[in-house]
Amino acid sequence: MPLAQVLDTVDRHCDTLKVFEHWQQIHTPQTVSRPALLSGIMGLGCGIGVQKMARISSRMTENELEHTVNWRFSLENIRTANDQVVNAMDQMTLPNLYRRETDQLHTASDGQKFEVRGESLHASRSFKYFGQGQGVSAYTFVDERHLLWHSLVISASDRESTYVIDGLMRNDVVKSDIHSTDTHGYTESIFGLTHLLGFSFAPRIKGIGKQTRYLFRPKNRAHPDWKIAPHKTINANLIRENWDDLLRLVTTIKLKENTASDIFRRLNSYSRQHALYQTLKAFGQIIKSLFILRYIDDVELRQAIEKQLNKVELANRFTRAVAVGNPREYSQTEKAEQEMVESCNRLIKNSIICWNYLYLERQLERTTDPQARKNLLQTISTHSPMTWAHINMLGEYDFSEEKLKDSVGILPLKSAA
Repeated sequence: MPLAQVLDTVDRHCDTLKVFEHWQQIHTPQTVSRPALLSGIMGLGCGIGVQKMARISSRMTENELEHTVNWRFSLENIRTANDQVVNAMDQMTLPNLYRRETDQLHTASDGQKFEVRGESLHASRSFKYFGQGQGVSAYTFVDERHLLWHSLVISASDRESTYVIDGLMRNDVVKSDIHSTDTHGYTESIFGLTHLLGFSFAPRIKGIGKQTRYLFRPKNRAHPDWKIAPHKTINANLIRENWDDLLRLVTTIKLKENTASDIFRRLNSYSRQHALYQTLKAFGQIIKSLFILRYIDDVELRQAIEKQLNKVELANRFTRAVAVGNPREYSQTEKAEQEMVESCNRLIKNSIICWNYLYLERQLERTTDPQARKNLLQTISTHSPMTWAHINMLGEYDFSEEKLKDSVGILPLKSAA
């Protein structure tokens, strides 16, 4: 299946291309060719580049493609297009087949390192990942229905935990109930902040048996029969003294007056640890200790966390598979340009996942035998819709009406028309 046809079919279902409005709407006509928009998304998202994309695309000039990308592609537009696709999948019934619980949505996030070609103020050097070069980290969020609902690009030297809250508060379509990360995505302060914001934080912590556990009373007063003993005492007085300031911080993030990453960056800039940051850590120590006990006791929780993090790893493989031009590096040096490329890549991934869901729903509609339908649902539930083996992302890109037309009958005839 040609990638261009997949994007066009999903656009006719979700109206993704309508959000690519011109920056100067008053003075410029609102007409633009569909092939130019599709070609621009693929040129950025696949890591091919605008100039090379124009050369390998039929019926596409370099001037037309560059004009479309320069004047109609912005980070806000691309993220809105992603939200359109995610919202369309959220309204489908088939993705709910992958939920572990009907009343709870499990999400996860993880970062992936990319080298930056050229000098960049946003990138940082790391011999472990980039040798003598420098790079960034693309941080991706995914829920258990395989919806890629947010992504951002951060410096490779930044700790990922400070950006977890940004992703959880960003999206209005996917409402997370429980969120998982690996060890790099957790701190004690994140435990406290997610709890106050109404999320359940469930990371996979390396060496969890060696993690410090806390108690409200001195450890020498702990029960002698406890098999899992605490190590330190929680500073309850500090929490009481700064409780009002802590609530103001949470309210600021809840009202989206400022992002959590900016607040953490400011609190970490002091020479001595800020009292508010100490309070947040002290409160997080309570939630962390409770989570460790639950994590050790609940096998299903451990399995659910591991399963969700595996989906993020699969999404990272998906990113490299889509970026056929430069699967492990960015040629852009500015942060805004890097986030545009990452958002276009995520738009392509979401479109492929949406196309897969549409195709499977059409197959279910055409299956009239109850037993055959049951078997098909069982097969779907044991496989992932985040698959791309059937998508052709290479070759010469043809954006003619004949090639873009839905060839497998995914959409109803009135929608395809």
